[in-house]
Amino acid sequence: MQRILLVIAVATALILTVGALAVTGPAVPKYEPDPFWPKPLPNNWMLGQVSGTAVDSHDHIWVLHRPRTLDENDRYGQAKRADCCVPAPPVIEFDQAGNVVQTWGGPPKAGESYQWPDNEHGISVDYKDNVWITGNGDKDGQILKFTKAGKFLLQIGHNGKTMGSNEPDNMGRPAGAVVFPKTNEVFVADGYRNRRVVVYDAETGAYKRHWGAYGKKPDDAAPRTLVYEGEGSPQFNLVHGLRISNDGLVYVGDRSNNRLQVFKLDGTFVKETYISRPSHANEGTAFDVAFSPDKQQQFVFVPDGSNKKVHILNRESLEEVGFFGGHGGHNTFGFSHLHSIAMDSKGNAYMGEVNNGMRALRWVYKGNK
Repeated sequence: MQRILLVIAVATALILTVGALAVTGPAVPKYEPDPFWPKPLPNNWMLGQVSGTAVDSHDHIWVLHRPRTLDENDRYGQAKRADCCVPAPPVIEFDQAGNVVQTWGGPPKAGESYQWPDNEHGISVDYKDNVWITGNGDKDGQILKFTKAGKFLLQIGHNGKTMGSNEPDNMGRPAGAVVFPKTNEVFVADGYRNRRVVVYDAETGAYKRHWGAYGKKPDDAAPRTLVYEGEGSPQFNLVHGLRISNDGLVYVGDRSNNRLQVFKLDGTFVKETYISRPSHANEGTAFDVAFSPDKQQQFVFVPDGSNKKVHILNRESLEEVGFFGGHGGHNTFGFSHLHSIAMDSKGNAYMGEVNNGMRALRWVYKGNK
């Protein structure tokens, strides 16, 4: 009897110790959905698949969506068959309250020379307020740079000229592009067909360098077999999300390989972690990357379209410390094919859904608890 009581006492002490560690450990960001953001769109506009989200230096939110993904029922207004609806222009700028500030984008008009993507995918706003657009259509091999007002500035690469992961001049269905201010270089998650990160001069478009998984040369002939345990794949599978931290580390979401890899600016491999690695969904888990807005960027946020949640990692250790979401569906608390994420200076999260989701979402930061 005394031994039983001793075991119970020890077990109770262990439980209390673990509980105390949980309470006194690092506080984790908490989030709640904002069902009233954004406000209803003007002009009977409707969103298609929301593939990209970004936040600029003024805390305005930029959304890239796919107007061509709306079906006939959602184009009745365009066809003059009913009052609603009309596809919104692909690029939309919102203010913090969710009001539309401006819209633009789409195929070039007379006198313009760029190639708009066959399928809109990624959007980012650089430190000069220029807007970068990528596409993952079957022939998309280009990225585009515009002013904030939508004036075309630069195209890098060309539609229909993809030559593989080790070719400098064109990309292969690039997922996203991010400019690092200190070097004025644009880093591209390249992407759906190619298997690399590629870097260009953000002003001239001149090729600088590229690398594959673990900083090695990419090999397009390598199999894309998914590996769920043991040593990871030596090649990227789907380079989908990319962000650069304030201290100059490149975080790459290798989506289908369920992992996040970290590199120096020159492509030197630093470390990696897996995101829900046992998940056998072919679409993967590491969809995008964002950082908390504190100076040290203590937390990394990784949206997971397969498990319907946003993973929260400690940036230094890459250990998962929490998450938000975790419910599937189209209701306020549910996610449906979560695809992209961006954070404002207050720590609020903005996300986009593709496939049947077709929503731009805001989850409000409620403090670290």
